[in-house]
Amino acid sequence: MSETGTVARTPRPGAQKSSGTTAKKGERAAKEKAVVAVQQLMGEEESRNPEEYQCTGVLEADFAELCTRSGYTDFPKVVTRPRPHPISHSSASTSEKPTLDDQRLSASCSLFSLESKYGFFWPTIQVELEQDDGKAVKEIYIRGWKVEERILAIFSNCLPALSQLQAINLWKVGLTDDTLSTFIALLPLCSPTLRKVSLEGNPLPKQSYHKLMAMDSTIVHLSLRNNNIDDYGAQLLGQALSTLHGSNRTLVSLNLAFNYIGDKGAGHLADGLRLNRSLLWLSLAHNHIQDKGALKLAEVLHPFELTHPEVVERRRLLLEKAAQEWSRWPTSSRQAEARMEREKPQIGGVSNVTLVEKMQSMKTLKGLTKKKEKPGEVVKKEKSPTQGVPKKEDTTKPGKVTIPEQKPSKGKGTKPGNKEKRSILLESELVAEATELINPLLEPMEHRDGKVFMPGNKVLLYLNLLRNRITEVGLEAFLTAVQYQAQFAKPKSASKGPVGLLWLSLAKNCFDPQCPMNIMIQELMLPKDPIKVKLKDEEAPPFST
Repeated sequence: MSETGTVARTPRPGAQKSSGTTAKKGERAAKEKAVVAVQQLMGEEESRNPEEYQCTGVLEADFAELCTRSGYTDFPKVVTRPRPHPISHSSASTSEKPTLDDQRLSASCSLFSLESKYGFFWPTIQVELEQDDGKAVKEIYIRGWKVEERILAIFSNCLPALSQLQAINLWKVGLTDDTLSTFIALLPLCSPTLRKVSLEGNPLPKQSYHKLMAMDSTIVHLSLRNNNIDDYGAQLLGQALSTLHGSNRTLVSLNLAFNYIGDKGAGHLADGLRLNRSLLWLSLAHNHIQDKGALKLAEVLHPFELTHPEVVERRRLLLEKAAQEWSRWPTSSRQAEARMEREKPQIGGVSNVTLVEKMQSMKTLKGLTKKKEKPGEVVKKEKSPTQGVPKKEDTTKPGKVTIPEQKPSKGKGTKPGNKEKRSILLESELVAEATELINPLLEPMEHRDGKVFMPGNKVLLYLNLLRNRITEVGLEAFLTAVQYQAQFAKPKSASKGPVGLLWLSLAKNCFDPQCPMNIMIQELMLPKDPIKVKLKDEEAPPFST
């Protein structure tokens, strides 16, 4: 029994060893297969690197391919933005009774409409295409789902290929301060046609929206509605509009409606408007602005006193400008003037004399440059028989700016109405070009009682203060500003450049709409409102012959 037992027991260890070796071999083979599979996957991923993919300019295909290469499977689809369908009057008639087929069709449509209603909340990237080119994306709309860093990284690859992109709208996409910085870094990569950015319903803890208005920003239209912006955020935005040493020169419209901006925030925005000459459209509707904020906003619309730092900066700019003009003067004349200065006694008034001489040289230099730059206009002036050659030179000297000299020639003609509209448009374009070169502190100032007064911001055309907390105290300040600007909007006056506000909304505030001051403001603004003037001209009956 023992021998048989030993004999019976001996093969078992051998059998276990053979089975163990086969099991180990199977595990090794499985591991080798797994390694090979991983290497193949790695090779495929390396061959399908998103950075190596060249976008074609078709957002739907590019975005899907980049998401797939990045391992992002459940990504939102790119769809065309839905448009409201026109209501057909034939289907709206109630005289005809629906048939059985119509009832079945309506039942199936109701199920489809129910699915489409839920589908409205699915994450999608809505695009609006160009009418001429059915594949060129003009605007992008994203709403109601969180845009993360990986989506922005994919956008940084596919959006630069969209050559016709004009606007990006992000509504309640859960932006943070970090993702906003990533989005701002993405904007310079896009096409130069991108001019409008809308970030509505995206409150940020640090309120870093002012980064969108940097000096090198190309954004023209910016909407920041419903972002819980308070006085601190308004302070950052006001500093982005302008400071003592620079200002934003590209932003044209800024929408800050439905926020929590109060008097302090309105004061900071008013400080930004002191030296900003590019912003034309500003909405502060549905905020918490009271009379103190209204007084600050109205103050910059008519002549206001320069602060001490502004006066110092103005003097520095004048000296810098005089030094530039002095460096352009020929060296022989500068040497002669330097010899004359050496011969004079060194007293304290020498600096004032030299400044006067520099200003005189600046005036003569302006006259010489005008003669050289405008030979064509001198030839045109020869048509008048009374003017001689020396008088032509005298007529060019008083003009300090070359832009207004071109406008009166366009105003002459048999159709004054059309040409007045054209001249207004041309003036706005020319002023926009001039503001790129001229600092507001170098504008002509008014000196009263030892103080320096700036003429005020007459570039702002639209101001919306609907539904705030302004009383008759703030209303009176706006009446003073409107009365001041009304003298520049008269068609018979020889006003040149911007004419001030064309539209002012103070409705739904804390004063009676029928009070005399509000009625007077409306009467003064009515001739300036371009929409009402156009409607009035269209409703006017034709002249009877």
